[in-house]
Formats: sequence, C-alpha cells, structure tokens
Amino acid sequence: MNDTMILFLLWLVIAVLAGIILYQRAAYRTGTQRQLREISAKLKEITAQDSGEQIMVFTENGALMELAAQINNLLEQHLRVKADYRRSEMASKKMLSNISHDIKTPMTVILGYLEIMRINAAGSDGTQDEMLKKTEQKAQAVMTLIDQFFTLAKLESGDTDMELSRINLSSICRESVLDFYEILTKNGFTVDIDIPEDAVFVMANLKALQRILYNLISNVIRYGADGRYLGVSLRSEGNMVFVDVADKGKGIEKAFLDSVFDRLFTMEDSRSRSIQGNGLGLTIARNLARQLGGDLTLESTPYVKTTFTLTLKKIAYESDERNL
Repeated sequence: MNDTMILFLLWLVIAVLAGIILYQRAAYRTGTQRQLREISAKLKEITAQDSGEQIMVFTENGALMELAAQINNLLEQHLRVKADYRRSEMASKKMLSNISHDIKTPMTVILGYLEIMRINAAGSDGTQDEMLKKTEQKAQAVMTLIDQFFTLAKLESGDTDMELSRINLSSICRESVLDFYEILTKNGFTVDIDIPEDAVFVMANLKALQRILYNLISNVIRYGADGRYLGVSLRSEGNMVFVDVADKGKGIEKAFLDSVFDRLFTMEDSRSRSIQGNGLGLTIARNLARQLGGDLTLESTPYVKTTFTLTLKKIAYESDERNL
C-alpha cells in the first residue's frame, strides 16, 4: 500500500469521525431543545390546571436535571403559599362571621328596649316619641347592615347549608315584582314583565332565590330610579334559564362594571341619605347565585339600559322526566 492510499484512508477515517461527532452534537442539541419544549408545555399545563404536579425529566443532561429541580422547588413553594393563604382566608371569614353574630345579639336587645321606650313615650308631646323613632330607625339600619355582613360572611366561609328543591322560577319572579308593587307605583315606575305562563323549573333554594331577586329589584329602585323603569324577564336557552332585571337609569360606567360586585363598593351618589346603599346587596346576590350553581352578570349602557342577569340550570318538567 503506497503513501497515497494510506493518506486517503487516514482522511476518510477523520471525515467519518468528524461526521459522527457533528451528528452526535446535532442530535444532542435537538434532544435538548425537545426536552426544553416538553418542560415548558408541562409547566404551562400545571399552572393552568393548578394540579400540584411536578416536572419529570428523563435525561442525562445535568443542566436540564438542575433546571427541573429548581422548577419543582418553586412549584412546592407555590403550593405551600397557596395552602397558607387558604387557611388564613378561611380563618378570617370565620372570625368575621363570629364577630357579626356577637354584634347582632346586643343590637337586637337595644332595638327591643327602644321600641318599649317609644311605646311608653307615645302619650307625651310627641318630641320624645319622634327622637326615639329616629333612633330606632338608625339602630334598625345598623341591624340590617350587620345582618348583611353576617349573611355574606357565612356564604364566603362555606358555613351556609342550602337545601335545594324543585322551584317554579316563573312564579317566584312574579311574586318578587308584586312585593314591590306599592313602592313602584308610588314612584311612578313603568313595569315591563316578560315571564312565560308555563312553569320554568330550577333546582334551587327558595329563600336564596327570593333574596337574589329582592336585592336586584331593590337595586333598580335605589340606583335606577331616574329612569322610572323596571323590566323583569325570564327566558330559556337549552338547559339554562336567565332572569333579566333591567332599568333605564343612569347606569354604571364601563370603568366600574367589574367592581359593582365587590364588597362595600358603592357609587359616589349612593352615600346620599335618599339612597343609602351599603355595597353588600349585589355581593350577596352573586354569592348566592354561585352557591346555586349559577352566576350573576351585568351589562350597562347609561340612560339606555342596565341589566343584571341571573343564570341558573333548568330542570325538566315531570312529564318530560317520565319520558326519559
């Protein structure tokens, strides 16, 4: 074998080795990129579902193993912080519920004494009776506020047991409007009712439904009175039912749409004596709706229409159920 042939074989071996090295590097780089994409996708899934899982990596790449370990440490810290937050939140809600109850009891006694004093003062010149009457009204307003705090605290702490039963929502809507008939006519409201004659059934809690509708109609009278309009409609779409409670007052500006369901949120003019809102009615209404497996939403175009929509799951008629 001459020198030319030896040199050729040597270069061939070098070329093959270089090709192997380049292939291994390319494969290594491709595998690393693939594993990074897998880690990224898994991390996105974990955070989206809040599943509490960890990242699993099967590789001999030390850098990737270290990266996965650090990500898992962060995920564990996130779970601990979330658990601590939930415990703290539950403790705060329980405390608020207990405080509300402790304040409510003496206020009930105070109201009782005020009523007795007012009755005893009925034979005087009327001045003392009027003062006691105003004091009783203020105490009653405080009592109402405490009652709403107590209700909300129980709802948020999960300390409310609501028995569900089959309820004709059409009937409840009509009764709720009739409850406000006197105040609506007295204030010159136009009442537009669009409720089907046929029964529309939902599985819900009667008192919760009545409270939701009471709060929504009260909200129309309190904040939408300048429109002198109340609209209540009931409609069905598929297996869902929707109760729309609307007014044509000044409405709610877009900037405040996401805030109206927050605790203690009130518009500026709601602090006037003629309106006297406390910012808890809508919060309670939405909490009750969600406890029933539904929701409460809002759409508003000022001086055109402001609509609160209660969404609930519809259940079949008894005749329909027998045919299933």
